[in-house]
Amino acid sequence: MRKSFQLKSLSFMIVALLIAGFAKAQDAKPMASPRDSVSAKAGKANISINYGSPSVRDRKVWGALVPYAQVWRAGANEATVFTTDKDIKVEGKVLPAGTYGFFTIPGEKEWTIIFNKVAKQWGAYKYDEKQDALRVTVKPVEKSEKSERLVYAVNSKGFNLTWDKLSVPVSVK
Repeated sequence: MRKSFQLKSLSFMIVALLIAGFAKAQDAKPMASPRDSVSAKAGKANISINYGSPSVRDRKVWGALVPYAQVWRAGANEATVFTTDKDIKVEGKVLPAGTYGFFTIPGEKEWTIIFNKVAKQWGAYKYDEKQDALRVTVKPVEKSEKSERLVYAVNSKGFNLTWDKLSVPVSVK
């Protein structure tokens, strides 16, 4: 009977610890910049973009958190990864099918969009311009409505990066 009581007590303690651990996990704060992705067709190509999605959180984004005239990973944490299953024209220039690190150089009036041959990178710390497959220039568009989280959207005409009160459209054919 004593062994039975000890086993029941031990079983109860294990179950209690598991429940406490599960409850603690439920209380954990969500990631500040969770990974997200979007996939859709742009023209005849299947495009996917995998990125870290930071929040504005009452910060000044453009020209401060994300400095102008510096290479940015176009998201948070790991570099953004862009994949196309077919050759495409980005802003009229050919980008071969493949997987790329996606970077930008934000500017107040123009942005440089960069597709780098090294897809898996942490941030832009080891970014090497010599590995660029393609660079194009686009114009950002001011938005009246604020997007708290950075999001990408793919459509038949290309894709957009939208965050805070700015959208950056990139044409794809």
